[in-house]
Amino acid sequence: MVSNLDRSPTEVMGERREDAPGGPVVLPYRSVPLGGPRAMPVRRSLPQRAQSLIGAWCFVDHYGPDDVSATGGMVVPGHPHTELQTVSWLFTGEVEHRDTTGTHAFVRPGQLNLMTAGSGIAHSEYSTPATTVLHGVQLWIALPAAHRFADPGFRHYEPPIIDAGGAQARVFLGRLFGQTSPVPAYSALVGAEVTLAPGLSLEVEVDAGHEHGFLCDTGRLAVGGATAQPGEIVFHPAGASAITLRASAAEPTRVLVLGGEPFGEQIVMWWNFIGRSHEEVVGFRQEWQRQRSGQAAGPPGRYGVFPGEWAHTLPAPELPNIRLRSRG
Repeated sequence: MVSNLDRSPTEVMGERREDAPGGPVVLPYRSVPLGGPRAMPVRRSLPQRAQSLIGAWCFVDHYGPDDVSATGGMVVPGHPHTELQTVSWLFTGEVEHRDTTGTHAFVRPGQLNLMTAGSGIAHSEYSTPATTVLHGVQLWIALPAAHRFADPGFRHYEPPIIDAGGAQARVFLGRLFGQTSPVPAYSALVGAEVTLAPGLSLEVEVDAGHEHGFLCDTGRLAVGGATAQPGEIVFHPAGASAITLRASAAEPTRVLVLGGEPFGEQIVMWWNFIGRSHEEVVGFRQEWQRQRSGQAAGPPGRYGVFPGEWAHTLPAPELPNIRLRSRG
């Protein structure tokens, strides 16, 4: 479900801000109904007014555990992306992925599926018939200006489970706990899943030049004086070389660690596009609408050749009537 299915998406001017919150501080989520015949609820904690990015991480949706018999599961037909990478990470369930690079893959728990949109890509995602419970996250990474038009592509990686001070961890991007993911990135960042036993306190050595977000998936997570519940992020600004995570005493606490060097660039994010200006995003939308309607002539358009299995694709929402100002 690496798509923003809002029919009236907000245009976000993402930028580094001098008035960004100090930390640690809890970033709440808002509930968004997405996909399926009965709409699967999603907890969206990034972007928001107080915080547009954490490193290059620019979009965080957390969903489930979700009974697909009640919600219809993940039903996301072909749709476009530009100037970003998508990360699919599941805790439970299975999702079928197809994209316009010709990739056909299955997303399963504990496996990284990283799709680079770059200059433009389209993909679809559907939960499989065998899936009864769906639980996971969708994450976006903004590409820096030097690589924003990188060739589209897809990478799959299954990180090993390691012991990290009594916790279980999987490092899927960057370096943490002495483990380095072999998946290349376009900016300095880290992504990992960490599961703490009830009551466990874990000191995590981090890059002091990075800011971090700790997404609580299960249990309750305490970082300094901030405590997060499932779907909430504890944001910690750059400057710390070690950060202590504390799990609730009642149950295991599972956390996603999302960190990176402060992005240092301004982006515009609307629907499933990232660009550097309002006009650029308008152009991306126009190209998608032309290509999906079959009006694009000549060689394959920006978004590539649609898979033959696609019966239909998602239309882009209508653009707002005004240019929204930078948040903050």
